[in-house]
Formats: sequence, structure tokens, C-alpha cells
Amino acid sequence: MAASAASPDPGPRTPVIVAARRTAIGRAGGVFRETPAESLLAGTITAVLDESGLPADDVDEVVAGNAAGPGGNPARLGALTAGLPFHVPGVTVDRQCGAGLEAVVQACRMIASGAADAVLAGGVESVSTAPWRVARPADRVSAPVFHDRARFSPDSVGDPEMGVAAENVARAHGITRERQDAFAARSHQRAVAARERGAFGDEIARLGRFGPDTDRDECPRPRASAQRFARLRPAFVEGGTVTAGNSCPLNDGASMLLVTTAARARALGYRHALAFTDAAAAGVDPNLLGVGAVASTRRLRRRNPDLDPAAADVVEFNEAFASQTLACLDELGIDPAHTNADGGALALGHPYGASGAVLVTRAYAQLLRAVEPRPGATALTMMAVAGGLGVSALFTVTALPA
Repeated sequence: MAASAASPDPGPRTPVIVAARRTAIGRAGGVFRETPAESLLAGTITAVLDESGLPADDVDEVVAGNAAGPGGNPARLGALTAGLPFHVPGVTVDRQCGAGLEAVVQACRMIASGAADAVLAGGVESVSTAPWRVARPADRVSAPVFHDRARFSPDSVGDPEMGVAAENVARAHGITRERQDAFAARSHQRAVAARERGAFGDEIARLGRFGPDTDRDECPRPRASAQRFARLRPAFVEGGTVTAGNSCPLNDGASMLLVTTAARARALGYRHALAFTDAAAAGVDPNLLGVGAVASTRRLRRRNPDLDPAAADVVEFNEAFASQTLACLDELGIDPAHTNADGGALALGHPYGASGAVLVTRAYAQLLRAVEPRPGATALTMMAVAGGLGVSALFTVTALPA
């Protein structure tokens, strides 16, 4: 499927996205330091309903990704916090940092199957308010043991810390420190430029009564440069190449999209939408978890032989680390300069459970907000996920027939 390929008229049950909003992405301990996950989610739910004109009574399901939160079904809690009617159910998806994209994919498949007609799908993360992970001592007397993350793979296989895994990928794929620093600097430069020209304005939901009323991402650095990043020491492995400069920060944020049928979208007054084409997930060696997106994109391509990842009009890849982003793009034959046109997670931030939905929101903004919609234009979104997983999804701009 090449860029701007001809787009056939969608069937009435074709899953389409017609509204997409996100919060500003805050630094952990920053502007959203006291804002719980459900409030972040509620603000985006309200913004999407306001944008689309869909009555809250007509929402069939809320699907939200979350990775580090308190449990207790944040999707349902966020829906109730937003004031949705009691009859609207919610379900929380945990595919770790791929959870937000997985939530969107599951919503699209619900629409296609006829299980629902209108689904709010996205994700949320509040690193600032997430509970600590504490292991109970075996004797119930000793002090508890605090953990900074969950386990993703058994010890017999290997379960490296994320930064160590990024070093493994850099070494295995020959990704130099210079390339990583240059890529990270460009991400910041693009994000700063996009922020200053107002590219994020229409996609950011201001929380209002749910929390701080901010419309500005906290993390893009106006003075970022490869030269500045080159001064930083390795952060995870002595003598390594992965630093705080070419790694994503810790973040708070949420994103939400309305997924509905092509017929319902037309009834809501939309003439164009971002149609779901297909998605795939796949696994890789957890010791090289950062390349999971290669496997998922190749699986997606096997099911869609016309797909050329390098020719997609928009490519959004979650930049957890520059090393793994570059390794994946190299393997897939995608020019890094064609990726994340307005910057990625290295600059904007990576609110784990929300990041995949942020990718789709960014693609929606670039193809349906920023320009005159071009039927057939494509967007490829990709995530590499803890535990050695990848999730990739393909979307196409479509005209909605009268």
C-alpha cells in the first residue's frame, strides 16, 4: 500500500476515527504531579465527545490502555469521572507501553465485528501518582522490598532493565552514539518548532475542571543539540552509548479517540475520516525488546502485501530510546528523517499506557487537521514494547460517501 493510494468507498461498518485528542504531556513531577490518571483520562473523554458531537448516551464502550497505574480498571474510573452514564462500560488494556495502541486496535475490531457502533479508545499514564510496587517479605516481618518495575520475562530467558535493553540493541545493530544523539536532537528541534507554530493546539485537550488547564507539552528542549547531548555520560552501562539525552523522559498524559462506523461518522457530519486498515502484534527476544516493532510490522506486511512502510505518508514511531528507534527504522528500510515529523517521545515524552494512542492522535492531526484530507493517504504507527513485543497499525484517510 503506497502513499496516497486510491481509497475505495468504505463499507458502512468500516472502523473509522473521527475525533482524537490528547492532554499536554507533562514531565513526571511536573504540571500534572497531583493529577490522577482518571482525571487525565476524563479530560480527553470530554474533549472527544465535545469535538465529535456524539451524545454520551451513545458510547458503547471505553477502552483505555494503562501500564503503571493502580489497577481497579482506570478506563471505567475515567469514564465515571468524566460523567458518562452508568450504563457505559469500560475495560483497561495492559500491553505495557503498547497498551494505548492496542486499545485503539481492539476498538476498531469491535466496530468491524458489529460488537459496537461507537467506542472511546486510548490510554493514560500518571507516573507521578502511580503507586509504588512493593514485594511482601516471605517472613512477613522483614522490611518490604521496593521494585521500580514489573517483570516482563522469566529469569531463564532474560529480563533486562529498559536502558540495558537499549544498549543491547545499539550493540547488536551497530547504532553509534553519534547517530543516537543526532536523532534525539532532531526530535527536540522538530517538537519545539511544531509547538511554536501551533501544530499541537487543536489536538491538546485542556483539562479544565479535571486538572491544570495547560496546553503546552513540558519536555521539548529549545536548546537541544547533538553537541550538548554528546557531553552526557552513559546512563545505564559503563562505556555505553545510551544517555539521558537520547532516552525518553518519564511522563504523565492521556489520549483518547472516537472509533465508530463509517455510516455513523457520516451521520455525525464528517466527510473524511481515518479508516482502520489492519494491525499486527508479534514477539521477539526480550533481551532485544526494542526491535519488537520490526516483527510486528513485518507480520502486518505479510497480511498486506501492498504495504510499503517507507512510502507511508505519515510514520509515527514511539521513541523510547534513539538506539531502538534507529535500529527498527534501519531494519524496515524507513528513512529516519521521514519519521515523527513533529518530534517524538524523546522530546514530547512517553506516558507509557497513553503513548500508542498519542501516535494515532498525531497521525490524525497531520492527515486530517493540518491539511486538506487526501483520500488514500496512509499512516503507519509502531510501538516496541517491554517483554519483547511489537504492535503496528495501519490507517488510511477515506472519504465518507453521502
